[in-house]
Amino acid sequence: MLLKGYSKEVFRPECNPSSTSVYCVARLEQDVSGVLPYLNARLGADQYYAEPPELLFRHKGKYIKVCAREIGVAGLADGDEADGILEWITNEINLAWENRADIAPRIQGKTRPALMEILKLLPKTNCKKCGAPTCMVFAAQVKDDGRDFNACPELLDGARGKLAAYLAGFDLEA
Repeated sequence: MLLKGYSKEVFRPECNPSSTSVYCVARLEQDVSGVLPYLNARLGADQYYAEPPELLFRHKGKYIKVCAREIGVAGLADGDEADGILEWITNEINLAWENRADIAPRIQGKTRPALMEILKLLPKTNCKKCGAPTCMVFAAQVKDDGRDFNACPELLDGARGKLAAYLAGFDLEA
């Protein structure tokens, strides 16, 4: 077990005290920098930085930063949700560390599709049948959140095939 403990602080952002979401910072008792390439391989971080070592990714709509001695989480509802996310990421860190011999380390972030390439293949009718207010918003959801492009009922079969082929090369899990 690499990460054995941390102390946490849950707070509202100073720049916006009326915010409905809270932040959490966990100060780690152990240095976890050695596990970050393996954790990145397991979770597929949106961004990976080697110096100083840091991962940035999303999990269940929350933005998470993992550094050598700190974990930050943004967009939380409350301290209970912070506890759940910290329990999950602690488990993921320890699993990555325990299984590192079987994991090929990854020192780069996810490659994301281009928003405009997705939009080019959508019908651009802004019909709202998918639940998004515009095709641009829908394209952003596909790009950033891994939303299934098949949720567009107006997408023509030819464009559907092209979009499937384009997106096949990307890891779109959020």
